[in-house]
Amino acid sequence: MMGVSFNPMRADNNPTKGIYPSEAEINDDLSLLVGRVHAVRTYSVQNGLERVPELAAQHKLNVTVGAWISSNPVESQKEIDALISISRNKHADNIVRTLVGNESLLRKEVTVDELIAYLKQVRKRTWRPVSTSETWDIWLAHPELANEVDFIAAHILPYWEGIPAEEAVDYVFNRYQALRDAFPDKPIVLTEVGWPSDGQPIRGATASKVNQVRFLRDFLNRAKQQGLTYYVVEAFDQPWKQDIEGSSGAYWGIFTADREAKFQMQGDVFNMPDWRDWALIAAILSMLLMTLFLFTRVNMKLSGKIFFGIIANLSASTIAWTTSIGVSQYQTTLSLALWIILLLMQAMAILVLLVETLEISEVLWSSGGQRSFKPLSAPSDFVYPKVSLHVPIYNEPPEMVKQTLAALAKLDYPNLEVLIIDNNTKDPGVWQPVEAECKRLGSVFRFFHLDNWPGYKAGAINYALTQTAKDAEIIAVIDSDYIVDPNWLKGLVPYFSKQDVGFVQAPQDYRDWRENSFKALCHWEYAGFFQIGMVQRNESNAIIQHGTMTLVRKSALESVGSWGEWCICEDSELGLRLYRAGYDSVYVKDSLGRGVTPDTLSGYMIQRHRWVYGAMQILKHHWRALLRSKQSCLTPAQRYYFLAGWLPWFSDALALLFTFASLLLTINIMLDPVHSELPVNAFILPTIGLFGFKVFRTIWLYHARVGCSTLQTLGAALAGLALTHTVAKGVWQGLFTSGRPFMRTPKFEKSRPFLAGLVTIKEELCLLILLWYAAGYMMSLEHFDNVTGQLWVAVLLVQSTPYAASFLMLLVNIAPNLSFKQSKKLS
Repeated sequence: MMGVSFNPMRADNNPTKGIYPSEAEINDDLSLLVGRVHAVRTYSVQNGLERVPELAAQHKLNVTVGAWISSNPVESQKEIDALISISRNKHADNIVRTLVGNESLLRKEVTVDELIAYLKQVRKRTWRPVSTSETWDIWLAHPELANEVDFIAAHILPYWEGIPAEEAVDYVFNRYQALRDAFPDKPIVLTEVGWPSDGQPIRGATASKVNQVRFLRDFLNRAKQQGLTYYVVEAFDQPWKQDIEGSSGAYWGIFTADREAKFQMQGDVFNMPDWRDWALIAAILSMLLMTLFLFTRVNMKLSGKIFFGIIANLSASTIAWTTSIGVSQYQTTLSLALWIILLLMQAMAILVLLVETLEISEVLWSSGGQRSFKPLSAPSDFVYPKVSLHVPIYNEPPEMVKQTLAALAKLDYPNLEVLIIDNNTKDPGVWQPVEAECKRLGSVFRFFHLDNWPGYKAGAINYALTQTAKDAEIIAVIDSDYIVDPNWLKGLVPYFSKQDVGFVQAPQDYRDWRENSFKALCHWEYAGFFQIGMVQRNESNAIIQHGTMTLVRKSALESVGSWGEWCICEDSELGLRLYRAGYDSVYVKDSLGRGVTPDTLSGYMIQRHRWVYGAMQILKHHWRALLRSKQSCLTPAQRYYFLAGWLPWFSDALALLFTFASLLLTINIMLDPVHSELPVNAFILPTIGLFGFKVFRTIWLYHARVGCSTLQTLGAALAGLALTHTVAKGVWQGLFTSGRPFMRTPKFEKSRPFLAGLVTIKEELCLLILLWYAAGYMMSLEHFDNVTGQLWVAVLLVQSTPYAASFLMLLVNIAPNLSFKQSKKLS
């Protein structure tokens, strides 16, 4: 090369902090350039750089000496005086040019008149050629400068102007020709020309090692043909420039900051030269993931293992690719910390992806059905044990409870008592009609009203235990809105003839889902868990016990303690304790009882928040047993399903973090688009990737296991998405708070008006507006008019989808008299 810009700063040097290289290091750098360039160009004559001409002479390198001109006139004058002194040295024959300032006008640190005054000082006191170095457009905008210089010193850097790499060399020569046309009597020297090997793209200009090599090879060949005088920017990467010029500012060197050549001028060049090492790391990680997840899946067919292996390999490759980018870049303490956080968040997203992939593989390609249970027909000599059926109620509509009691009165079971426990209902007009109905139904039904009773639902059913008949062997619990089938108990109680069965569970189901579209969407969203998740968990004896349609062996309940009043999901927590004590469970997927669907979006969200918050309480309380404990009888499969079953909720919590991070990064771009960097690669998988996979998973599994149409499947997905923010809040609140009160799901709640509904989803609406505004703002930025900017817009829009779903669910909820059949026709 004819010449290069020379700044000897090392990776740990920083002129803004007063940390400079030693004279020996400067000399080492110059010796490294011998045989590669004929000349160097400097930017300052302070802090050791004044020694460059003398040291370069020892290596037979010519020098263009520069003085740094800033808005500080005192410091600028020091530079001018030193430049004049060095240039007047008669023994410094290798000084071929002098430069007064570098982009001083572009940075608006001096005026044209001030710069001309500095130029006149130097020209009067030196015989060396004098100029100032500015971008090509500044020269064309201020032709008066040409009268004060001996040559035109121009920067032509297509990358900063967003020119694609394949058009960049033509662009340089077109701008060069424009300068020649404007200043035909002046020699023209390109004092900066080059391309960065890394950093954020600018419009069509992509910074990469391959593009850097492509640009330099083409430029050097044409420059030699046309006899240009030039200085390639620059000799060595300058990590400290990231704070000034953005991420790409660190990567203009033909050598790294560690003084390693980035490429040769002949032969193939790779953006990731050590790609084979990273591919090997990805392959090893992929094998570890497959071993970790599949070593106990003996019943999984080969097709399922192959499918999981493909996703595991893609996941491992993504982690390796992201890590390789971070490792190849210059990192500050802050940026390194951010990269580590992003990698951990990406690893969490991949863990969620793998768990959901394993679910697909197990559901679709497993020779399961080993624990498929149906209601039993007991032999004629079977002695049915006594069942004590508990119905906790709180401030429930009396007519609804009467329907529940009427269904219980029709139960075909010979040995039964029914205990109705009303706790803390203040209005006698609500609980007294239920008491009267119990008296009417006879001695099997007993009613209890409790005032100021602690423990919420768990407290009520714990009180019921104290009133339970001594000879009762089975405790049954249903919610106050459930209408049960007459054969519920007769079909399920016989399973307790096996002594290790601790509890028997039938699914939650709903009888009113055809009333309107909102309830239909909720119904099908629930169905996914009870017809897919619970069935699969049952194969490994790891179901979630829920507090309705459940039967518990009384002796087992007494052996592990009563219902946990500290937990707002006392049912699931009891189920885990029964597993820890070594009891078995039975899940019969037949619908044997049906309740009422939440009437409002608010009720739907309250219910889900309670489930999520309770799960976090359980996780905190039982984490030792779930991870590993010699005192626990939990099997590896039970541990896996309890942790993996809650993992999708953690992914929603993680998505909320990514949403906030995206908004903060976008705000940073708004404030400083030139110096901002978008870590798109770290966001694609946890946002676009996970979102797309979840939709794909829902449609696939619903089609295979849930008896609903494609339209109903999409409705279930919409309902699930609408709960994303509620779930995320439940996770974070559950992890970092304790003792939140039990929030019952209201029954027969009146639909709220539109404005009240908006208040219910006010947080979702705020995030939706912010994300849409951020996406619109990004689309308006010319600086990010490229693939990276478009991907970032896609990330923001995908992140907004759950919040838009909440708004759509609100609209469906408040639409008056929109029946399910009508909505189906409209669809």
